[in-house]
Amino acid sequence: MRTSGIRRSRARNFTTAGLGLLVGISSFPAHAESIRAQQWHLDIMHAEDIWKISKGEGVTVAVIDSGVDKNNPDLVGRVLDGRDLAPRESGDEHTDVDGHGTGMAGLIAGTGKARGGDGAFGLAPAAKILPIRLPEPDTNRSQKDTDDDFNKLASEAIRYAADSGAKVINVSQGVRSGSEQLTAAVKYALDKGALVFAAVGNSGDKANAPEYPGATPGVIGVGAIDQKLTRIPTSQHGPQVDVVAPGKDIVAPCGGGTGLCKSTGTSDATALASASAALIWAEHPDWTNNQVLKVMLNTVAAPDDGAGRNDYIGYGAIRPLRALKTPGDPGPADVRPIPDLPADPTASATASATPSAALSTTDAAAVPTPQADDAQAGSGTGLWVGLGVGAVVLLGAALAVPLMRARRR
Repeated sequence: MRTSGIRRSRARNFTTAGLGLLVGISSFPAHAESIRAQQWHLDIMHAEDIWKISKGEGVTVAVIDSGVDKNNPDLVGRVLDGRDLAPRESGDEHTDVDGHGTGMAGLIAGTGKARGGDGAFGLAPAAKILPIRLPEPDTNRSQKDTDDDFNKLASEAIRYAADSGAKVINVSQGVRSGSEQLTAAVKYALDKGALVFAAVGNSGDKANAPEYPGATPGVIGVGAIDQKLTRIPTSQHGPQVDVVAPGKDIVAPCGGGTGLCKSTGTSDATALASASAALIWAEHPDWTNNQVLKVMLNTVAAPDDGAGRNDYIGYGAIRPLRALKTPGDPGPADVRPIPDLPADPTASATASATPSAALSTTDAAAVPTPQADDAQAGSGTGLWVGLGVGAVVLLGAALAVPLMRARRR
């Protein structure tokens, strides 16, 4: 199921139990204000300063989703040929049935060239996108069958992405159960040198049940925060949350009539986290996946409660500018900085990853102690972030769709 709620010209609603959240749909409104001015997440992250250092050149990001429209004006020249795992649907991996996959790709590598230069930008506009299309969920099938199909096809997609040279693999989708097959595919990608980012889900204010691959060992689970740097209530919480990034009212290129979407959810946050990894890798192409992840963790805006991480914001909010300017020690090439991998990759296929206690950061940015999980109140986690040299605040967002999309659809 998709993990963001997209407001766009067209999309499918999935209301079958277990298949996801209802998506609100409307055309993107016309504004006198420029599109870039509406992308608040890029301002918070100081994108212009980031782009003086890195734009993600030379890094391929796989987007496992609903397809990516290579003809979207903000993605022309950024989308490679990939793989279509939905042969019964019309088109191929460049045919996006509902705009979600194009939105994720746009958040990562949008060029802003649409509308004569007044288009929407991605955080890593020089990165390449490898599209891998999964089928739409069949609302006539049981949840178990839907989950089984997703686990099979997502595993194939992850392996294909790793074999195709994608350094970063973005999965802004998920289902209620994992599998040994999915866990093994993630481990395969890690062994190939990739990083796998997945949305943790959008039922944080309801059931908050773990979703996969977000809770699969070895995956970096991403939650969402808003313009006030507060965890959005729907962003799921638990040991599967590793980092957070902006995911509220995110404007990005996507499919549909206007070619733009505004959405909310952990899908968006995941795409921004993936783009951040691409920025770091482009600047340090010799680093391993472990070192890129270590630097991302070195430079997060961490909780100030002394625990190092918590179940609401994980280790903290990503700060790609800080990671590029003052990355800290990238650590050993072969040591994963999060102890979330079982000795046997098939041993805990459906168990959530459990990060270790404290992770020291290279930055003393203050982040107020997140409030305890007030099960009755369901309050969000407050995050005041020191963004960069002399700045206060930070973060990254990702375009998502609360459809959980059966694949985080």
